[in-house]
Amino acid sequence: MKGVMGKVLRVDLTEGTMREERIPEAVYEQLIGGVGLGAYYLYQHIPADADPLGPENILGFVSGLLTGTGSVMTGRWMAVCKSPLTGGWGDANCGGNLAPAIKQSGYDAVFFSGVSDKPVYFAVDSKGPRLEDAAHLWGMDTITAEQTIIAEYPGRKRPSVAVIGPAGENRSLISGISNDLGRFAARSGVGAVMGSKKLKAAAFAGIRKISCAFPDTVKELSKEYSAKIRRQNLPPIVKGGALPLLGKALGLPVGIPLDAMLTTGLFKKWGTIYNNAAGVVNGDSPLKNWSGSKVDYPAESYRKINPDNIIGRETRKYHCYSCVIGCGGICDISDLVPGTTHSHKPEYETVCVFGGDLLNDDLDAIFIINDMCNRGGIDTISAGSTAAFAIECFQNGLLTKKDTDGLELNWGDGKSVIELVRRMIAREGIGDLLADGTKQAALRLGNRNGNGNGNGDRAEKYAVHAGGQEPGLHDSRFDPLLGVHFAADPTPGRHTIGAGLYYTISHLWEKVSWAPRVTRPYAKSSDYLPSKTNALKTKANACYKALTDTVGGCMFAMITGVQHWKIFEYINAASGWDRTADDYMEAGLRVQTLRQLFNIKHGIDPRSFKLHPRMYGDPPLTEGPNKGKTVPIEEMVGEHWHMMGWDRRTGVPLEQTAVELGLDLLLAGAAGAAKAAGAADAGAAAGAGGEGEGGSKGDVDGK
Repeated sequence: MKGVMGKVLRVDLTEGTMREERIPEAVYEQLIGGVGLGAYYLYQHIPADADPLGPENILGFVSGLLTGTGSVMTGRWMAVCKSPLTGGWGDANCGGNLAPAIKQSGYDAVFFSGVSDKPVYFAVDSKGPRLEDAAHLWGMDTITAEQTIIAEYPGRKRPSVAVIGPAGENRSLISGISNDLGRFAARSGVGAVMGSKKLKAAAFAGIRKISCAFPDTVKELSKEYSAKIRRQNLPPIVKGGALPLLGKALGLPVGIPLDAMLTTGLFKKWGTIYNNAAGVVNGDSPLKNWSGSKVDYPAESYRKINPDNIIGRETRKYHCYSCVIGCGGICDISDLVPGTTHSHKPEYETVCVFGGDLLNDDLDAIFIINDMCNRGGIDTISAGSTAAFAIECFQNGLLTKKDTDGLELNWGDGKSVIELVRRMIAREGIGDLLADGTKQAALRLGNRNGNGNGNGDRAEKYAVHAGGQEPGLHDSRFDPLLGVHFAADPTPGRHTIGAGLYYTISHLWEKVSWAPRVTRPYAKSSDYLPSKTNALKTKANACYKALTDTVGGCMFAMITGVQHWKIFEYINAASGWDRTADDYMEAGLRVQTLRQLFNIKHGIDPRSFKLHPRMYGDPPLTEGPNKGKTVPIEEMVGEHWHMMGWDRRTGVPLEQTAVELGLDLLLAGAAGAAKAAGAADAGAAAGAGGEGEGGSKGDVDGK
């Protein structure tokens, strides 16, 4: 078939051996590629009792079906593994320039198993794949190591490099993988897995051609989308100071279906940081470790993180491979960090977590921390959330100056957080306690009580996470459908899977027969109901995002809507298939179900991916835009599972669902997904004190 290379490379780091493996065409037909290919391979090859930081875990670099076919906004790659952070399925999405390089090397994915006895890096080019000594790279930050590999590379083609920093080498469970001098596959602890294997980097410099069934059709689709993007420019008169007004409009109690193409002007001008102030005023941005509101972080604070102040340091816009929006930026921070003229602009998540979530308005400190995290190789979302946890523990007596070696941890003190993050990357002192995220830190603090009297709060009260992973910085009390994905996705805590806003602007109902229509204004209060309509929306979000991740698509193209970024038509043109949108959404459901089955195989109870009570409003806030809001999260998650064809009480995929999706036949060589799902379903249902649902799914709302 077209669009894919048809094979993967398996690298055994223990033995230092490599072998190519052909992938059956049926796998691509059913799971497309990308994260689907990763889920297929890892489900079969990682034993259920594998230590995430041991030799039996597999780390994969996967590229998508559309990457390199002439399509635009399809330059994303994913790292996949068993997550040391959650114990279940792990993946991390990244842009940069690596995605096409993987396929140009002749493979749709490269999978690493085993553990090297010394630091190595993987290289592949026209001479084939090999392992190189990386002793001289070990200890380097991500950017220095990548530059060193590129400078030393023997071939004429500049390699694309994925690399870990000191945090990954130190096996921090919140470490990630860098590409293109600071773009990050940050989540799920993928950097720790890479570090545990003593794999410093992977360099791709192949020259293989990537096929496409109907290149002229792909070209026309790309020209059409690119022309629309070029027309979306904000007038120069529009400044960042006006964004709180946008935030207030988005915070109105009425949901309005929008054409998301109009929002691309915001991304072109500022990137994700347009939401810095907008999210504070409408309740989208969590503040003070999810316990505060704009009352705690008023205008005099959020005005300092105005995106105009950030792009004032931009020296050039940054585009990932095949991107026509260009939401990134390269900044000069040499006055803050001497010699640093190349630093990727901090994204909204980074600004929010090291800004409002810490009540910090020191923008210079945020620039410094962002560069530290990029170079050190640590996830800014998790690192910032863990810093917020540490500050609240310090303020309530669970951590003392003795624990922190004299470091004062106070709300709003950006300078102390700079030092705290440095220690986390190095696993030094208090940083060793915090380097594995909030859940592990709270467990290690154990039975300590706050306030010095033995009757205070325990650390878990301040450990905001979902299933072990710190959540993205968008408030589920503001968007309840986002909360469902935080809790129900096989990789919990993700803000990129779906949300009420994402659904409304995606226009999926224009192509997908079962997607509920949103064509008129509606009361947002309906988003807080555990209804079948909302469950269909979250199902659609989950399937659509999974499909996007199979083709290497960008989330920002995804949310511009299927009427603009024509993913279904793109796949048909690149592959040569002739399928409907419903067919491809079923492929997305198949991928989601397989990721969930991976979790079941590895002993994960989906009910354990519970949200911290603050995330769903228990107790509700007493001030700010989210005042009085509580999300019935368990009921909404149950409805979502039910609509996905999973047991509504346990989250285990039903045997009937696995059979209908063909997973029992697809997973040849394994026990069979249907049998595994049935056995796991029975066990989980017994643990819940009742029988499973069987095959009855009931009626559904929507189109």
